[in-house]
Amino acid sequence: MEGNTSPSTFSEILQEGEHCDATLRVDGVEFNVHKVVLSGCSDYFRTLFSSRWNETKKRVYEIHGFSAEVMKQIIKYIYTGTVPVAWHNVRDLLVMADYLQVTGLIKLCGEFLKSQLSLENCLDIWRFTDTYYCPDLREAAFIFILHHFKQMAEVSPKFVNLSVNDLKAIIEKDELNVGHEGIVFESVLKWVDHDPQNRRQHVPVLLSKVRLALMPAEYFLTNVQTHHYVRDNEDCKSLIINALTEMYQLSMNGPASGVVTPLSQPRLPYSVLFAIGGWSGESPTNAIEVYDPRVDQWVDVIPSDEGPLAYHNAAYLKGFIYIIGGFDSVDCSSSVKRFDLLQKTWQEVAPMHFKRCYVSVAVLDDVIYAMGGFDGHVRLNTAERYDAETNQWTMIAPMHEQRSDASAASLHDKVYICGGFNGTECLITAEVYDVATNQWSFIAPMITRRSGVGVITYDNEVYAVGGFNGFRRLRSAEAYSPEADAWHPVASMLCPRSNFGIEVVDDHLFVVGGFNGFTTTFNAEYYDKATNEWYDIRDMRTHRSALSCTVVSGLLNVRDYVAR
Repeated sequence: MEGNTSPSTFSEILQEGEHCDATLRVDGVEFNVHKVVLSGCSDYFRTLFSSRWNETKKRVYEIHGFSAEVMKQIIKYIYTGTVPVAWHNVRDLLVMADYLQVTGLIKLCGEFLKSQLSLENCLDIWRFTDTYYCPDLREAAFIFILHHFKQMAEVSPKFVNLSVNDLKAIIEKDELNVGHEGIVFESVLKWVDHDPQNRRQHVPVLLSKVRLALMPAEYFLTNVQTHHYVRDNEDCKSLIINALTEMYQLSMNGPASGVVTPLSQPRLPYSVLFAIGGWSGESPTNAIEVYDPRVDQWVDVIPSDEGPLAYHNAAYLKGFIYIIGGFDSVDCSSSVKRFDLLQKTWQEVAPMHFKRCYVSVAVLDDVIYAMGGFDGHVRLNTAERYDAETNQWTMIAPMHEQRSDASAASLHDKVYICGGFNGTECLITAEVYDVATNQWSFIAPMITRRSGVGVITYDNEVYAVGGFNGFRRLRSAEAYSPEADAWHPVASMLCPRSNFGIEVVDDHLFVVGGFNGFTTTFNAEYYDKATNEWYDIRDMRTHRSALSCTVVSGLLNVRDYVAR
């Protein structure tokens, strides 16, 4: 609504029936309305009330095919700018709002449905947008399908009812989030099995959208080549030959060489790992690299004008990477900056109450916690939390120990901090913060003293990895079970390291860079709990310690940050 008249004033005028100049009749019920108000919100009514229809006397306009209750809600929205949207009415509201061209209400219903997307309903909502024009909702539903494809294909009863064109449109996308191409092949089989008599003919076109050359050779030979849908189809033979040829070329030459075809084009990763700043050589660096786990490659992100920084920490929250505290080779910092991943711009936000380098950071319920660190004079036991909505830092209860060079993670609505250095010794203690009570409590001490430790939540436990015990850099790792209040050893890393980056990507625990006791390193590796083993990955391009890492998932412009 424009002008000085508020929605509440319009509502009062409507209730009192003042100056009404039209009547809408819907399902036998009449609504007295004002032409100018309805015309301001709807092209449909603007046309309906145009001069060719205009008469000096009030006119009754019949609208067919809708219920009076829904019309009542539409009128309420037009006059007040709001209406309760829920599962029981959203479809009827959206259908009528689309018919009446009430664009604001269409958007409101679309936002509600976006917020309700689930494995069970995403296909229904996507199909719904074939009929009703909601481009933002359509895109959101399609992205949800791509990002949750494996679970959706297992859970959604509507998956097997997709048309061949819709299934093809989904599985051909680079953004399809699958750990391996066997998942795509098996989903095609599931779809065909639902009606093999009519669907077997579509196997060649669907199989051509599977990245067959990226499958392990054993899986391909055992599950794909010999499957009767494939084996008995003449049109599949050339696909099989091409896939085998490309597999051989990839095994001989690696992914970096040769021509990439639709059968060997890697999917875009759902999650990527950012490695930011750190100490490299004789000074801090502002280098940012991104690791793409789908192709085992690091990509340099063009450095910004932001200065070099080490002994800081990073956190991802709602489209932004926050860089917290740190040391710029001159001073410890209380500053906090954030990087907008879509706009690729930096912004300074509210600083912390304390200068903090060697700071520990965790995210819980969309709030960033910064704990301990070194302010240039003393090791800190203070802690504070940042609310991005208000751009404010608030002090919370102090920890029991002074801790710099510790590390933190959140699990089950609590924040855990482990190890560190108190100015005198490397610490073996660990504490947990209860948000509800604003209290810190000691948990069982770790097995090993660890300063410069990496702490992360992995498979419902808190892992403490590597670090410095006062004598040497460590390879060892241990995990904490909150239920048992006990630590147990896990497999040791391939390389010793302290002051490194740590994160979980695609159900694997990654450690990146650090100091190995002799030099900073660009080495990186990951741990798989299923095998209790560590595996090497490609080295970073920049050797560095005192860096920070954070994982970003579901990034709409992930293509900008990976090797393509």
